[in-house]
Amino acid sequence: MVESIRTKLLWAVIVLAVVFAGLALLSPWYLLAEIILVPLALLGIYDFFQKRHSILRNFPLAGHLRFLLEDMGPELHQYLVENDTDGRPFDRDIRSLIYQRSKNVGDKKPFGTELNVYADGYTWMAHSIAPHPVVENAEDNLRVTIGGSECSQPYSSSVLNISAMSFGALGGAAVSAMNAGAKLGNFAHDTGEGSISRYHREPGGDLIWQIGTGYFGCRTPDGDFDPELFAKNATDPQVKMIEIKVSQGAKPGHGGILPGAKVTQEIADARIVEVGKTVFSPTYHKAFSTPLEMVAFIAQLRELSGGKPVGFKICIGDPREFMAIVRAMLETDILPDFIVVDGGEGGTGAAPLEFSDSLGMPLVEGMMIVQNTMVGAGLRDRVKIGASGKLVSASAMARAMALGADWCNSARGFMFAVGCIQSQRCHTNRCPVGVTTQDTKLQRALVVPDKAQRVHQFHRNTVEALAEMVAAMGLDHPSELRPELVVKRISDSRVQTFSETYDFFEAGDLLEGRALPRFQAAWDMSTSARFRPEFVSREGTR
Repeated sequence: MVESIRTKLLWAVIVLAVVFAGLALLSPWYLLAEIILVPLALLGIYDFFQKRHSILRNFPLAGHLRFLLEDMGPELHQYLVENDTDGRPFDRDIRSLIYQRSKNVGDKKPFGTELNVYADGYTWMAHSIAPHPVVENAEDNLRVTIGGSECSQPYSSSVLNISAMSFGALGGAAVSAMNAGAKLGNFAHDTGEGSISRYHREPGGDLIWQIGTGYFGCRTPDGDFDPELFAKNATDPQVKMIEIKVSQGAKPGHGGILPGAKVTQEIADARIVEVGKTVFSPTYHKAFSTPLEMVAFIAQLRELSGGKPVGFKICIGDPREFMAIVRAMLETDILPDFIVVDGGEGGTGAAPLEFSDSLGMPLVEGMMIVQNTMVGAGLRDRVKIGASGKLVSASAMARAMALGADWCNSARGFMFAVGCIQSQRCHTNRCPVGVTTQDTKLQRALVVPDKAQRVHQFHRNTVEALAEMVAAMGLDHPSELRPELVVKRISDSRVQTFSETYDFFEAGDLLEGRALPRFQAAWDMSTSARFRPEFVSREGTR
């Protein structure tokens, strides 16, 4: 059906052009139609074979309508479609910024901000009247070393990496383009829980191998964790870090189902499952069931990988559960090398509306729980923290890093870079630009070499923008960002810095009982023996 729709207009124009060419022999009046139809036919043929615009390759001629609406001016778009700053999940200004940076064209905007700077929640960064020189070659020089004392192969990471997206959710062309772009820019590409496919391997970009509840790529036939298969993949030099997916922002606490019809030979090979058989991702990990078992699993993966950095990704729900993990770290002295905090606003894959809208702590609050707990337990300087959740601009990255993040991950930013138009059909296998589909006819829209360059250019230009912001604030590196440099409006007549808005702990506060009462009570209730503490029901029974 999609094949018919996307070519019907082109074929209709070509047929009409031929018909009217014949009729023109009978009457010169038909030449008027030829003057219109022949150029349209030639344009449609050109659209079909050009390699720059994904939407035009899949929808020749018809795709120009989309560009026409955008090019007729902001005022028409605002009145008939949406305001530049009101679109969701990403507004037109942000989408345009990403497209411009990925195409390496001017990303400047005239006539000042369109944001209401006096609206509650408006946030800005404090610049300095004594700015510092901008770091040269920011893509190579703004980096962070990840790996604790037990890690023998630390990784020098960019401050911006590709967040977790699986092959299966993304098509092979999109995965290849992202990994090739990561190779060009010397940054990392998270595999997502779908394991490592040939589309990850062939371009040769650095990989963060994510291990989810399905243990894809390192599973037994029954779906349990297989140490030997894990070691085989983890010791591959292309794999730089290992990430255990505890929960994710899009659908925290939710498993997954990959229907058998979608389990192709390539997906089966990557995940080590049977072709054509429905695959289930459990809602929980089989390899551990308590915080103590979890940190032991981290130590096991670090040993099996040959000493590579091992950490976990988590969307915070009940803070006491994360505190329980930190208690296990203290009791065993087994620490992850990194923790990635995923905000509830994150997510690329499809999820139930209730999960997307009503479960999972937003990134700012999640970062505060993780940062304060690690500081309060005296462990913050031994573990790096990453952040993810709608971080597609330098300003969004700076805010997350001011709260404590050492680096940031972005998923949808890189989806836009390879051609995503936010059609929100990711779960239908009918992505019109070939990003989130296994349909090879639709994937032809995505020309890998061109999109790989765009991935690299989006990364480079965004990191350079971050370097410019940091320099304007009188700093030399994003690691110097602090909460007092971010200001938030809380009413039409009152503003506060992040340091005034949120409570920040000092080292050892939790251990010595100095934390705020609600945090101290949560810490005191947590235990390394179980994730969630026992509770008393309304009837008084446990």
